[in-house]
Amino acid sequence: MNNRVLSKLSLAIIGLLAAPQLLAQSGEMPRTEYGHPDFQGTYTFRTLTPLNRPRELADKATLTPEEAAEWEAFENRRQNRDLIIDSVGGAGYPPGVISYNEFWYERGIETIADRRTSLVYDPPNGRVPELNAIGKERRAAYGQMVFESAGPEGRTTVDRCLTGFVAGPPMIPGSYNNNMQLVQTKDTVMILNEMVHTARIIRMDSEHNTKQLKWEGDSVGYWDGDELVITTKHFYHDYNLRGMSDQAVIQERFSWVDENTLEYDFTVEDPQSWDVSWSGKVPMRRAADPVYEYACHEGNHGLQGILAGWRRYESMGLNGDGSPLSETGTVAIEE
Repeated sequence: MNNRVLSKLSLAIIGLLAAPQLLAQSGEMPRTEYGHPDFQGTYTFRTLTPLNRPRELADKATLTPEEAAEWEAFENRRQNRDLIIDSVGGAGYPPGVISYNEFWYERGIETIADRRTSLVYDPPNGRVPELNAIGKERRAAYGQMVFESAGPEGRTTVDRCLTGFVAGPPMIPGSYNNNMQLVQTKDTVMILNEMVHTARIIRMDSEHNTKQLKWEGDSVGYWDGDELVITTKHFYHDYNLRGMSDQAVIQERFSWVDENTLEYDFTVEDPQSWDVSWSGKVPMRRAADPVYEYACHEGNHGLQGILAGWRRYESMGLNGDGSPLSETGTVAIEE
């Protein structure tokens, strides 16, 4: 048994031992009329903890309370859009694209409760594995297609407000709109993500089908004791979240931590992208506010402006993205 399997087994055992104690402090687990745990409600999964462990922390899996407080103060200041000079850039943004001020962000201001340095816990280094040769080739081909077409057919699904951002699967916190609503019936679970206005219907105790491929894949669920398990596969397109192919298989697990917190654990397997699987955990905390409509039309109505700017650069002898003329261009394609 390798270290990665042992790591997952250890985490699972700890979770099984801790969960009953936590729930015992707050009373009996709420259940639906069908006898399953009642997870229904609105949740937020915003957090300052990054998906990938910062390289400077190397193998440091958790922070001390003092280190966490220091890191929160530093990171909240670093990411504060009101403190970034547009002409200079910062926080991962190049000059000229600080599109929103700080008012619009809700990335979370604290680390998760256990002070892990990343949401990814497997591999043990806390980072999504590097894309394999097939994944890199597919990403390069997609980027070149976007560069060469420079037209509506070359814009990403994010530009067109179809998929992307935080909805997944898997659901991964982003800069804003980290909210979801979960609804249960006897035979179905529905997860509504605020961004991008995605209502994912999960059929319980059913078989996967490919009659109609979906942007978010085909999701089927079952109950493993008091844990909700969802498996998603058969994605419509071959370029998905963080490089996933249409062959990706996502497993999500929901379980109670306490009466106000769900643990969301996910694993991504995709041999067409990574040689090994990777897993992450995110706490989902009950939210008082509902999920509001996410009427994303900027990319659709702004497409004329996007293309006009592209053609303008071309008339100046530059690539459409403003870089010096070459055979390839650097285009933002991360989904």
